[in-house]
Amino acid sequence: MAKSSSDRGLTRLGGRWYVPRRMRARRLPAAFALAVTGLTLLAACTNSLVAPANVENVVDTVTLYALSGTPLFTPSAYSVIGPQLVATELSLALDFAFNFDSLRRPVLLPAGALGLPKSTLQPGFQLSTTPFADLTLAPTDGYATANPFLVDTGNVVLARSRSLTCPDGTVQSLYAKLHVLAVDTAATARTIRFEILTDQNCAYRGLEPGTPGK
Repeated sequence: MAKSSSDRGLTRLGGRWYVPRRMRARRLPAAFALAVTGLTLLAACTNSLVAPANVENVVDTVTLYALSGTPLFTPSAYSVIGPQLVATELSLALDFAFNFDSLRRPVLLPAGALGLPKSTLQPGFQLSTTPFADLTLAPTDGYATANPFLVDTGNVVLARSRSLTCPDGTVQSLYAKLHVLAVDTAATARTIRFEILTDQNCAYRGLEPGTPGK
């Protein structure tokens, strides 16, 4: 049985997908130098509070099925936190979903474009011109969070997850990079396949395979 967007727990309204209700500074040079020293020490102390990374980064290959026109219970969404594939009939704990827009172009739909409840840090995307293998560190800002994100075969995309609370009590996002390998627009398929690396270490942004150091 082919699913529609509403079958997936998502409904289209007004052209958008949504989820139904379910020392003040002194001028003396000595004082300035002292302040700089203090800030440096504070930054060093803050960095030392971050626990060592203990989860290795690995590259995985993923296939997602469009939200509409594909069989029920096939995964149409992805959670960077985990990471895991998500069938939206069963869960809305996700960072983005996949579909085709009205022009039959492949789009990634961040949670904000789906009308999901907002988190402190919103999931989002940004294109990169750096080859997938050469991307080593994710930026913290510049992510598009509110609208469908157009992608195509060969694109390299940086992704940010919804927010989570780290073991040190800070609110952070996890980061990932993905490379679109193929898009199948056939009515019998309607899929996207990509390789993806997610850094599961809270407060880290490393995008190289292995244990991140930053």
